[in-house]
Amino acid sequence: MAKHKHNPDEEYDGPSKSQLKRDSAALQDLGRELAELGKERLARVPIDEDLRDAVKDYQRFTAHEARRRQLQYIGRLMRNVDPEPIRAALDAFKGVSAVETARMHRLENLRARLIEDEKALHDIAEAYPGADLQQIRVLRRNAIKEKEAGKPPRAFRELFRVLRELETGGVDDEAEGFDDGIEEEA
Repeated sequence: MAKHKHNPDEEYDGPSKSQLKRDSAALQDLGRELAELGKERLARVPIDEDLRDAVKDYQRFTAHEARRRQLQYIGRLMRNVDPEPIRAALDAFKGVSAVETARMHRLENLRARLIEDEKALHDIAEAYPGADLQQIRVLRRNAIKEKEAGKPPRAFRELFRVLRELETGGVDDEAEGFDDGIEEEA
């Protein structure tokens, strides 16, 4: 076996082989996250058709080895795309992005104001003209009763979902399950 002699005068400025492998693994992990999305969410992620088809094929496969190979193929396709818009879309689905977090806090504050004072219903009516105020009023009343009775906050959570749907214009599958970990304010 021939030994390669290192010439100290030649410097390599590119990434190391290990770094290239880490980058490739990160892209493959991002591809795995894409592959685990549902059809509706996948349709909203900004990716090219080749990658979208590869992800759909992965979802269709059942054999472990076929899925593993397809995941490697997805990773290879991911090398040719900008991963940042994909990461941003996935973060928004998970509620990780700063914009999404701020939106959730704003909705939580609106819900808290509504529970405390029915006058907040006027603000909701102005901000969202198509809002079903009767439904919101009933949910508010039920949330107050649940809190007083020490029952699980079912109406409290439903009120949050309704407010979220109003803000997103009825498209609410991106935020599915966000409220489950939110504690009821005492």
